Amino acid sequence: MKGYKIFALAILILVILSPIGIFLPEKFQAGDAWGEWSPEDLSQELGYTPEGMEKLASIYQAPLPDYTAGDLNPYVAYILNAILGVILVGGIIYFIGKAIAARER
Repeated sequence: MKGYKIFALAILILVILSPIGIFLPEKFQAGDAWGEWSPEDLSQELGYTPEGMEKLASIYQAPLPDYTAGDLNPYVAYILNAILGVILVGGIIYFIGKAIAARER
């Protein structure tokens, strides 16, 4: 049980720290957070857009673009998105574990 508590605390700390992804780039005027570039951003920086990114950008649209949630403060929206991500990934792992355990019985 102690390991579970440490894991839960580590996840909670990461969720609370998630707004660092918008705070630090703003603080150092570095543009978008690392890896959060649009095809247009990459085209400006590199002079071209990677072929795979062009194809996928037209297919996939993020459910919460820019991690926004209405008129919420961006820091609060980041934390809510982190919580949603933890719940979704945790739920998927839980159900996969249940399916594996049931198959082994």
